[in-house]
Order: sequence, then structure tokens, then C-alpha cells
Amino acid sequence: MKRSSSVRRILLGGLATGALAATSAADAQTAGRITESTYLTNEDHVPGAGHYHAPFRAFYPHPYNHYDSVRQLYFYGGTWGPAPHRSIVNISTPGSDAARLAAAALAAQNRPVSGNNYIHRNGFGGTSRSFSTPS
Repeated sequence: MKRSSSVRRILLGGLATGALAATSAADAQTAGRITESTYLTNEDHVPGAGHYHAPFRAFYPHPYNHYDSVRQLYFYGGTWGPAPHRSIVNISTPGSDAARLAAAALAAQNRPVSGNNYIHRNGFGGTSRSFSTPS
């Protein structure tokens, strides 16, 4: 009994965390703003801010684990490495500087981001969204 009780708690905790993260990201899209309490996943893209790298809690110019065939290196967290970065973290909240950068980039667009205009991309490290404005 004790084992099944702890398994139930872990499963419910995981479901609650997933629901919280999904709600927070959707709220941020609808409101057109990103704050330090907004949950983002690897590859969330904000025009003007860049690609979000969840393990590093910041935005960068290249996607998470982007492979450059000329350099034969992978990009993650602002550096290049010989192998893809491996982390169990694929969702996090941005640091204060990253949140300010994303908020400024969205404000510069002068249009709020609606919940229906993100581009879904699959990539190493989880799901992704691209925050963009309609043309």
C-alpha cells in the first residue's frame, strides 16, 4: 500500500506541474507578455529576443542544440560543444534579464501575441513554440 500511495502522489504531482506549465505559457501568449513567472520550453522563440534554452533560463540566437555542419559543433547555452547538451530540464522560467529582453522584444512589436499564432516545431529537448505576431 505504501508504494502505490507514493506512486499516486508522483503521478498527480507530474500532472499538476504539466497543467500549471501549459496554463502559464498560454496565459503569456494571450497577454502578449513574458515575465519571470512564465514557464517556457526549449525552442520557444520570441522575435527580437531569440530561442529559449530552458536549462540555461535565457534566450540565444540559435535553437537549443543547433548543429552547425561547417563547425561540426552543437550550440547550447551561448557556447559550442562537440556533442548535444543533455539535460532533464526542458521547461523553466526565464531569469530576470531574459524576461526583460523578451518583454522588450514583444513590446517593440507593438502588437500583443495571441494564443493562435505560434509555430510548433519539434526538436531535441522537447516541444517548442514560436511567439510571433500576425502579418
